Amino acid sequence: MKRGPLSLFHGLIISLLAIASANGQKAFIKVIDKKNSEPVAYAHICFEGLKTGKPLYTLTTIEGTVANDVKEPSKIAVSFMGYLTYKDTIRPGQSLEIKLAPSVMNMNEVVVTAQFTPEKADKSIYQIEVINSKQIEMKAATNMADLLKNQSTMQVTQDGVLGTSLKIQGLSGQNVKFLQDGVPMIGRMNGNFDLNQINLNNVDHVELIEGPMSVIYGSNALAGVINVITKENKTSVFSTTANTYYESVGVFNFDASVSACLNKHGFMFDGGRNFSPAYSATDTSRSTTFKPRRQYFFDGYYTYTSGMLKLKFGGDYFNELLIDRGALMPVYYINAIDNYFTTIRWSGRAEASIKLPRSKYINLLASYSAYVRVKQSYDVELTTLEQIPINNSDGQDTTTITSWIGRGTFVSNNKDKKVNYQTGIDIDYETGTGKRILDNKQEIGDYAAFFSLNYEPVKVLNIQPGIRFIYNTKYNAPVVYALSTKWDMFPEWSLRFSYARGFRAPDLKELYMNFQDVNHDIIGNPDLKAEQSNNFNLGINWSRENKRTAWNFELSGFYNLINNVILLAPTGKGPTSYTYVNLSKYKTTGGAGNLMFSLYPSFKVQFTLAETGVTGSIDEQSKPGPLQWLTEVSLNASYTFPRPGLTLSMYYKYTGRAPQVVYNDTSLGWGYVDPFNLMDVTATKMFWENRIRLSAGVKNMFNVTTVPATGVVGAHGSGGDGMNIAWGRTFFLRFSFTFNKYK
Repeated sequence: MKRGPLSLFHGLIISLLAIASANGQKAFIKVIDKKNSEPVAYAHICFEGLKTGKPLYTLTTIEGTVANDVKEPSKIAVSFMGYLTYKDTIRPGQSLEIKLAPSVMNMNEVVVTAQFTPEKADKSIYQIEVINSKQIEMKAATNMADLLKNQSTMQVTQDGVLGTSLKIQGLSGQNVKFLQDGVPMIGRMNGNFDLNQINLNNVDHVELIEGPMSVIYGSNALAGVINVITKENKTSVFSTTANTYYESVGVFNFDASVSACLNKHGFMFDGGRNFSPAYSATDTSRSTTFKPRRQYFFDGYYTYTSGMLKLKFGGDYFNELLIDRGALMPVYYINAIDNYFTTIRWSGRAEASIKLPRSKYINLLASYSAYVRVKQSYDVELTTLEQIPINNSDGQDTTTITSWIGRGTFVSNNKDKKVNYQTGIDIDYETGTGKRILDNKQEIGDYAAFFSLNYEPVKVLNIQPGIRFIYNTKYNAPVVYALSTKWDMFPEWSLRFSYARGFRAPDLKELYMNFQDVNHDIIGNPDLKAEQSNNFNLGINWSRENKRTAWNFELSGFYNLINNVILLAPTGKGPTSYTYVNLSKYKTTGGAGNLMFSLYPSFKVQFTLAETGVTGSIDEQSKPGPLQWLTEVSLNASYTFPRPGLTLSMYYKYTGRAPQVVYNDTSLGWGYVDPFNLMDVTATKMFWENRIRLSAGVKNMFNVTTVPATGVVGAHGSGGDGMNIAWGRTFFLRFSFTFNKYK
């Protein structure tokens, strides 16, 4: 049957209307939680055209949706804190439902420390613990001391002038390598890095590795590595943040940042001010246990990314003033000696990352860092408040440490091949100047080449040997080598084992610097020997993740034997006079059990029990005494109330009777610090589409201040009858504001 002209016209109109209706339907992307099918609000989405390479950034709505506005086939990447990043391709006009998988146990965090290329934590051959920005926020940690004080197998100690220091696996802080984005930090006070000076205002996450990493990172890496990874804006066209923090003892901190990501270019600038008051639990005199501190800090970067090349230029500046007010002096008690310590630390760096064909990578890094410690002493006349400078050799002093660092690596990391490798060079040249430095100037150079091979004979077994050749301008350095293995025995079980040889040359301060004030008289020792170590680590891990629950259990053990370990010993010239000496042998051993349970998305609890034993001998003829043991227990838990969006968190740690080595010319003995308990409780709430975050809580609920100690008389303690731990119970409030623009 033939159609008439009118029927054909009607059919054409209906077809055109159908096409117009189809074209008028908006394509949408919906992002949901893979476990509970709830929408993921404010997830970051990046589209990148397959032909033009032009990026487009956007954000899901509170319903988890966003329009698909791409004009050409594009790559799509969806990310949000606490979820694994989703990557795929999408066509114009295509609607898509994306199920984001939650990272319930932090095992899927991407880590960079000691890796050939960025790797998920559970795939790493090293046992790496990640503390991400959400955990930092929930702990309300403002500096590294705050963050690590509740960590099992780590002990944080306090000195009023020298600051807060750290022990890992029974080894002191001079054996811990501190990095910021892979660059070594300088400015240790008598071997230890003051954790109060590592701010967390612009930190994305912190990566912790316990055990020697001397093959990859060289000296100071016998006990472990702590790598602070700073934030980098990769998603939003424009972002700004502001944070304030108040603590009832008188702490007040403020910082702000602004960043942008504009096609191939990115930049960030951040700055802030921290203040901590003078405080003593009972003492009301001028001299206080905790000295007042004022800190200013600034940092920034510029990035350029084009194809297979990424360039990054950055720098940071830190300025701290610490005031040590002296006690009233006899006979008339109308004057006192006040010391002002100014610490200035700054660095500049340039990086280049080049991706070559066939999964080859070149990474280049150059950095210059400077550390300045200025001491100014005054005789204060309290009747007139006049400050008279003390101009003797100990009264006014400036010590400067500078460091040039160069690093280059070439990596072959093809996941389809059984054999991959990494090779590189390290250059580290350090100079120290000042009146407290022997002959007013000293320098030391450390130059190394390293090679590491990754062999995967089968998919479940990974073997990684490594070797490092070192030339040190002061010491004959041995060849350092290591062997690490990871065996995925069963789908839910993995076994890690490592052996490493370590080497640490004394730094310039241990060798040549003298530090004196009212409470300290620490003398450098140019005759120190370099430390050498052998280390074994073993860990077994079981994990299981179901629809709403996740379990993880880890059992680990370690053994360290260090020859010529460096520690402080009395000189016999006075109660505060100490110098650095070598102990012939020092041994630490122990282990930990860690159990984590998560009920998604509301509840998470983690329990850890750790034991650490230490012993040593003063010479080759002496046998090490019995091990002195330390027991630590930690319990962390958090619960989120979905309706109000309120998260309550608790962080508890018990530290048992802690042994402290006491050494003199003829014998090795032990002092002990009594057991104590620390617990913090925090509450966190989001407002205004997660732009505002409010945290409040209690720190040090058990009001621990100075813990009784016996036999602990040292340059870093608080005397023979106690050890400073904290400044008592405090209440805090933290306010954060973030604004992001994605188009």
